[in-house]
Amino acid sequence: MNQPNLRATDTLLTDIAQRHFHGLETLETRNRDALDFHAVAVWAIRSALEEAYAAGLAAATK
Repeated sequence: MNQPNLRATDTLLTDIAQRHFHGLETLETRNRDALDFHAVAVWAIRSALEEAYAAGLAAATK
């Protein structure tokens, strides 16, 4: 994957995570447990994964 696509993917995944995991600021590792570990409901994980899958499917069919 080239650099522009990697950045676009990172941005998309961060956007999805922020919509589904309230209070999440970034997907970057910050080396602090309080910032890097979050309690997340399984339905929020499922919903985020479904959105990411749909985005990948849409990108593949372009």
